[in-house]
Amino acid sequence: MFDTMTFTKVFGALCGSLLVFLLVKMAGGALYSTSGHGDDAQAYIIDTGAGETTEVAAEDVPDLATLLASADIAAGEKVYAKCRACHKIDGADGIGPHLNGVVNRAKASIDGFAYSAVLTAMAGDAWTPENLDAFLVSPRAYAAGTKMTFAGLPKPADRANVIAWLGTLN
Repeated sequence: MFDTMTFTKVFGALCGSLLVFLLVKMAGGALYSTSGHGDDAQAYIIDTGAGETTEVAAEDVPDLATLLASADIAAGEKVYAKCRACHKIDGADGIGPHLNGVVNRAKASIDGFAYSAVLTAMAGDAWTPENLDAFLVSPRAYAAGTKMTFAGLPKPADRANVIAWLGTLN
């Protein structure tokens, strides 16, 4: 009844089931990792390519005004895809506040949105293109204690493109 072939099939089925279980667990852990993001971590991480920075001399990077003058609106809309998970552009708030009219809007000015204490303290200031650029480099460095877990946009052209595109949403 229990010959060698039957035992081999049963053992193979158990090993295969265990392997599938472990692979699903690893894939789930990779997709929904929250390690290293503090107590207010999101359920997912958005890869911005922040680790892919290349060393460029400071004099090789044009200033923001030059970048904005030559900004590509269509490319800015593509860069916004990284923001879409948390920010909406239809006037409704998501995980983050909506971005309609954000360029030159007062900081922490959307009624009903629960801003972090650090951004609420900046409420007298506006989201000028310069402030948006500094914020988008690294939100945590610009506003230490912000709830925003986005790593930032390391490329100056990407920041200028998305700021120019956001300027069209007024």
